[in-house]
Amino acid sequence: MNKIYGYARISRKEQSIDRQIRNIRAACPDVHVVQEAYTGRTMQRPEWDKLFSKVSNGDTIIFDSVSRMSRSADDGVQTYFQLMDRGVSLVFLKEPYINTATYMEASQQSIQSTGNEIADIYVEATNKVIKLLAEKQIVKAFEQAEKEVSDLRQRTMEGIEIARLNGKQIGQKIGNKLHIKKKGPAMELIRRYSRDFEGNLNDIETMKLVELSRNTYYKYKKELLADYVQVSS
Repeated sequence: MNKIYGYARISRKEQSIDRQIRNIRAACPDVHVVQEAYTGRTMQRPEWDKLFSKVSNGDTIIFDSVSRMSRSADDGVQTYFQLMDRGVSLVFLKEPYINTATYMEASQQSIQSTGNEIADIYVEATNKVIKLLAEKQIVKAFEQAEKEVSDLRQRTMEGIEIARLNGKQIGQKIGNKLHIKKKGPAMELIRRYSRDFEGNLNDIETMKLVELSRNTYYKYKKELLADYVQVSS
């Protein structure tokens, strides 16, 4: 029987894996989600290794993003085609244009052998071009995902540094009370930038960006998570 798996991964302990799992389950409620946390220092992914070894023809793996499958484009392309050659379908919720179904459709449209030696040289070359174009799209997706994370982190850090140099308070001053009118915009920023929802920043980075005290930040985040659970259920 064909099986559907979801793979969710975080690389730092301060990150949350819940957002990835919610997105995967929204796409396929009955999916079996494999979770993993590892650091760039160890580069070990035992849960992924187990999943990679046991999936077979007809199985499907769903990722929230292509960046969850691999941290490098070269390794990602190699893994992509290894799994596809084994008949495993890959689904990337944020980059559906590189789902294996899309690539297989292009492959099925490739030119068939004619039996003529000269014509078949052209056929072989054309089919190689189709594969190379697909590979280029996959590499581009990996590189774009990595660039978006890097750019967002850099912009956030630059904004915080500029604010600090201009004498702006980073975070809420001790003893100050947060005006209730700020709650709505603050929660929207948390939802937009936190890894637990739609963004790529960890708690510390989001806290500084939104300029909230630790207690207020986690209070708002808890309310947002509760809303997400109600929507999902």
